[in-house]
Amino acid sequence: MKHLPCILPFVLVAASSALAQMTPIPRGVRQADQAETQTQKNIPPAITQPAHVDVAKLRQDADELAKIAQTIPPDVSSIQKGLLPKDVIEKLKQIEKLSKQLRKQLSP
Repeated sequence: MKHLPCILPFVLVAASSALAQMTPIPRGVRQADQAETQTQKNIPPAITQPAHVDVAKLRQDADELAKIAQTIPPDVSSIQKGLLPKDVIEKLKQIEKLSKQLRKQLSP
């Protein structure tokens, strides 16, 4: 209790300087920050395009894929009749390979 009168002025000075450092943010600045945050939420993400798409290769792969895929229904009809065409598995593997290549070329 004896030291209270000595310590009290230091505590008051420290408290007043701490309050002086806390300056209120002006209302307009707060509104501008809120508007900016809201605007950033409304902006859709940028659409990225693949770095370089070889359109000729893309077209070639797509045409080849379509050509091979057209041969599958007759092969399935043969399978229903009890005949397994020897190249049907290879055709399906080629279709899978071409579709992966197309997907890779088009992916960002």
